[in-house]
Amino acid sequence: MPRRLRVLVPLLVGATATAAPIAAPLRAQLPAPEVAADTGYVRYNAMIPMRDGVRLNTEIFVPKRTSGKVPILLIRTPYGVGPNAVLGTQPGRSLYELAQDGYVFVAQDLRGRFKSEGQFVMMRAPRDPKVRNAIDEASDAYDTVDWLVKHVPNNNGRAGIFGVSYAGWTAAMALLDPHPALRAASPQASPADMFLGDDFHHNGAFRLSYGYEYATMMETGKEIEPVKFDTYDTYDWYLKLGPLANATAKLQGKLPTWTDFSQHHAYDEFWQKQTIVRYLTKPLTVPTLNVAGWWDQEDFFGPFAIYQALEKQDRQNRNFLVVGPWNHGGWNRAEGKTLGKIDFGAATSLYFRERIQAPFFRCQLHGRCDAPQPEALVFESGANEWRTYDSWPPKQGIQQRALYFGPNGTLSWSPPAAAGAAGAAAPTAMAADTTRAFDEFVSDPNKPVPYRPRPIEATYDERGSGWGAWQVEDQRFVHNRPDVLSWQTEPLTEDVTIAGDVLAEMFASTTGSDADWIVKLIDVYPDMDTTNVKMSGYQLMVSGEVFRARFRNSFEKPEALVPNQPTPVRFGLHGQAYRFKKGHRIMVQVQSSWFPVIDRNPQTFVPNIFEAKASDFRAAAHRVFRSADMPSHLTLPVKEPFRP
Repeated sequence: MPRRLRVLVPLLVGATATAAPIAAPLRAQLPAPEVAADTGYVRYNAMIPMRDGVRLNTEIFVPKRTSGKVPILLIRTPYGVGPNAVLGTQPGRSLYELAQDGYVFVAQDLRGRFKSEGQFVMMRAPRDPKVRNAIDEASDAYDTVDWLVKHVPNNNGRAGIFGVSYAGWTAAMALLDPHPALRAASPQASPADMFLGDDFHHNGAFRLSYGYEYATMMETGKEIEPVKFDTYDTYDWYLKLGPLANATAKLQGKLPTWTDFSQHHAYDEFWQKQTIVRYLTKPLTVPTLNVAGWWDQEDFFGPFAIYQALEKQDRQNRNFLVVGPWNHGGWNRAEGKTLGKIDFGAATSLYFRERIQAPFFRCQLHGRCDAPQPEALVFESGANEWRTYDSWPPKQGIQQRALYFGPNGTLSWSPPAAAGAAGAAAPTAMAADTTRAFDEFVSDPNKPVPYRPRPIEATYDERGSGWGAWQVEDQRFVHNRPDVLSWQTEPLTEDVTIAGDVLAEMFASTTGSDADWIVKLIDVYPDMDTTNVKMSGYQLMVSGEVFRARFRNSFEKPEALVPNQPTPVRFGLHGQAYRFKKGHRIMVQVQSSWFPVIDRNPQTFVPNIFEAKASDFRAAAHRVFRSADMPSHLTLPVKEPFRP
């Protein structure tokens, strides 16, 4: 969830008001409509009444010249709307391609944000339908669409809703109770589960710098501004902050979201009732275009979880997925030819806006349909080409192939030799055995591995920050650190293409009683890349993820590790569509800290890490086993033909 919504509206300062009586109709509420200068739109500002009497600030932009009535496109955001929102329709901006077809563009402050009345609740859980006048983002979307189609001049009775990040989530929430006039939705980079894989946690590991800075930004009074750091390198700042308990003491009573973080340290009902996936149980009636980026640094889990949940309810082929080589919301910025130092050889963002998003809404809201929307359209980086699939992850033409960790830092398609193995181990409660082959490193939580090259600027540093492209940074900045393990193949003799979910399956032990495992799948460019010499040897993280080992058996009930006991750890590194080209190497890196994007695991089991003391943070020796009976490996969805 970015600080600025980069689709339609700028970040403006506003205040929360109290509930008021239901407003009068549009013409009685407003002075004469304004002409939005040099935009071709007439502007209205309305306080639209919800079913409980709360009114939501809404900016409405109606085209001055159209050949007939036009549909409505709505975005609902917590980041602030204003009279200049329609500037996004100008050439080179994110709404330009949509504007060519003609729409009433509508931007609305969520309740309790800026000029809207009511109380803001972060990721408000869906309402209980048995409670009269209960509200949530679905009911607010319903009431807004109902009001718009009845009051906005020159609309054709059809509406669409879309948005990125938090606004993508509000678009997804509208699908829980869609208004009959809602004919299209596009949740883009929407979070789906804040404990399992989106903004605030990944597999139970707390996203410290992002959670701290976002919650502070959203809940520190009337003005929205970044956290004030007295150290430019936030790696140092967070390390000096110490245990999470220090932050809790500092923020107690000030940030409701931080209080939720500290009190709900496992996957309890608080987190479970927020996830939208559990509520997507009705047949899908609204055509839905789900959008994600392969290197989304904020909400990668959500779009896929929402797509897959809707797919189970899709009876009429109305649910679609698009994934490109973008970071968070990158499809709405510039041309999308590059991300960081990675060149994708084409203007992928422009392609999305012109060839995918605009035709989708044109078909559903204007009734002018071109070619059918593919079920799944994904960009295959490496090959730098768009691919279509009839499902995601693909089911046809895919081999699930294991890539095994080997001796001396090697990575192989062949499993470890059985010679000297002690036999197949039980799937749980494995006994300690130092005779098995392993690689070892010492993880010290007081000297954590940085997640990107230092200095690490604040996430939303106005002077510029590497946050947006950190996932495509050259991983050589940690390669060969003593607390990072690496394995790699020989140079590939043929291209290797993957399409689908990447899975880490490891056997590991620690001298402590808790641990984090970060696993990264990496494309290593040739030592001398004649096509682009400055990219020689580059280590591009294709896919990577963290897993907090205390949740290996249950996210609801964390359990301590048994010191020195080999334990299976299995988790997804997310999906990808990627081609490792001939002459490149495939690498896997394993480490146990990713600071400060992930909080430090004390490596001493405590029931709640938010209450850990400084003395709980202890160095521990970690082992990753690679024997015949404990063959740590990645499972890759390799496209056929495959000739290892």
